[in-house]
Amino acid sequence: MAKILVTGGTGYIGSHTTVELQKAGHEVVIIDNLSNSNIHVLDGIERISGVRPEFVEGDVTDLATLRKLFETHPGIDGIINFAASKAVGESVEQPLKYYRNNLVSLLNLLDLMPEYGVKGIVFSSSCTVYGEPDVNPIDETAPIKPATSPYGNTKQISEEIITDTIHAGAPFKSILLRYFNPVGAHPSAEIGELPNGVPNNLIPYLTQTAAGIRKQLTVFGDDYNTPDGSCIRDFIDVVDLAKAHVIAMGRMLDNPESPKLEVFNLGTGRGLSVLELIASFERSTGVKVPYVIGQRREGDIEKIWADPAKANNVLGWKAEASIDDTMRNAWRWQQKLAGKV
Repeated sequence: MAKILVTGGTGYIGSHTTVELQKAGHEVVIIDNLSNSNIHVLDGIERISGVRPEFVEGDVTDLATLRKLFETHPGIDGIINFAASKAVGESVEQPLKYYRNNLVSLLNLLDLMPEYGVKGIVFSSSCTVYGEPDVNPIDETAPIKPATSPYGNTKQISEEIITDTIHAGAPFKSILLRYFNPVGAHPSAEIGELPNGVPNNLIPYLTQTAAGIRKQLTVFGDDYNTPDGSCIRDFIDVVDLAKAHVIAMGRMLDNPESPKLEVFNLGTGRGLSVLELIASFERSTGVKVPYVIGQRREGDIEKIWADPAKANNVLGWKAEASIDDTMRNAWRWQQKLAGKV
């Protein structure tokens, strides 16, 4: 099995992907600066998989730190890069933070990969690269639109950097995974989404509101051109998403015939509105969520959902969890945090 470096590995998607990598028999090394995660996530990973991953506390934007990691953990075969700031709203307010963190971290990894014989990198991209799509569902051939936020722009630029690097003859492969909207938590309730401070993402804010930590949830806009007026997204279970990374890594490392660069959409293929998501949470948990309708939020896209046929057919991957199960897992994680599970 392979030795995989997971940057941002104590974060939300990174921790779930680490678990799935370990379940598949891979050895995992995590680097994370803990800016939006917690060291105790390692305990949760270990309780699920029985293996505590190697952990380096450090910032991927620091080249010397990264070089030291490669020196002290030789033989890394592949990288999954989650080291990025990810809140759309915050990126509008703090663009330089996003450009520095998201782009410098990637440049450092690409610089060092040939030197240390790393064979492939899976890049955590986003459906935001499509902007406001002309049609839904959206597949990988859809045009890349001007980004609606600095966060989205960092994903576009990162994809261009990787594409140009591969085109220039880099001795490694890359798979760009364009996520739709990851939600939920591990069914064990040992790991889940754990933002520092006030959550930027919908589900932790929703579950904190349901738990009484937040007074109410704000739905940003009910006047969009959608059946109920709220934005529509493709909400994908985080464990399903994590499994796709393991498959992508295996494709790069084990299949000599696979292309040097590939792009896949990761979604369910079903659009769900924010209000429908709230209804699913209430239905599946029996817990009411107090919410109010607020103004539209700058940078938000009206409606977008995936055509995941390429990932289904080429990777052999499919999103399997139901939204109700996903909401139940998110609520169990919130209760675990409160000491009620």
